[in-house]
Amino acid sequence: MITLLAGGVGGARLLRGLAAVVPHEQLTVVVNTGDDDEFYGLAVSPDIDTIVYTLAGLAPLERGWGIDGDTFRVRDELDRLSGKGWFALGDRDVATHVYRSWRLHQGATATLVTSELCRARGIDVRVLPMSDDPVRTEIVSDQGVLAFQEYLVHLRAAPAVRSVRYRGADSAAPAAGVIEAIESSALIVIAPSNPFVSIGPILAVPGLRAALTKARARVVAVSPLIGGRAVKGPLADMLGAMGHSTDNAAIADFYRDLAARLVVAPGDGPRQAAQAKMEVLERDILLLEPQRAQALARFLCSLEAAR
Repeated sequence: MITLLAGGVGGARLLRGLAAVVPHEQLTVVVNTGDDDEFYGLAVSPDIDTIVYTLAGLAPLERGWGIDGDTFRVRDELDRLSGKGWFALGDRDVATHVYRSWRLHQGATATLVTSELCRARGIDVRVLPMSDDPVRTEIVSDQGVLAFQEYLVHLRAAPAVRSVRYRGADSAAPAAGVIEAIESSALIVIAPSNPFVSIGPILAVPGLRAALTKARARVVAVSPLIGGRAVKGPLADMLGAMGHSTDNAAIADFYRDLAARLVVAPGDGPRQAAQAKMEVLERDILLLEPQRAQALARFLCSLEAAR
């Protein structure tokens, strides 16, 4: 079995490749929920939805999030009623949020709601939120403490990031099946997602960091950086603002106690690879096209077979 820790578009792109080459009953995805927020009274789980839409073949290839070809009539009407909004809610997307909010109000867990959404979309990969308890990523910035969506979407990641924290993580518990998936998997893959805001919230849930540390020999991380730049998102700016190097030395430092191997783009390994205390592997990690994601997925699966 293979378990993928994922958040955002980078995680979804790698998952598209894995789902094409790994039998679905052998694939589990543990997804960041620190990005979750509420808009117009609706519970929105952006990373869960990106993963579900990707597996269902609904997400646009280049943009990565939302539903391809979705319309925005509901959002336009909400703008007329309450003023211009800043978070994009497509019409079909709204149906997902209405269903989630309705089921959570009935007392269903996030894990159960996610499984119902997957079943409705014909998805047989197991998708697990990192926790059923609310954890919210907060950006401590030069403009104060910001909810993650406020920072990323409303302010377009312009504020300088001082640190990242995870409100509620200390009292959260891993969702059912998450620890078991890590313990039983022959390979655990950390997706090329932002370490601070996509993977960090997962690691902040008590028990998850310890489980990964114990499984370190079976863990491989895929870097989200190529040539010091993030393929998507504000990671490079975040690294610089927080005083880290903007290269794979910083990624190796983040994951050195959790992963035995780090996959980077050709020629893009940490300058002092020996100090990384990780095996550095070079492969094409630009996953915009499904074929390239599948090629990386096959390489990752070969690491499992070689153990």
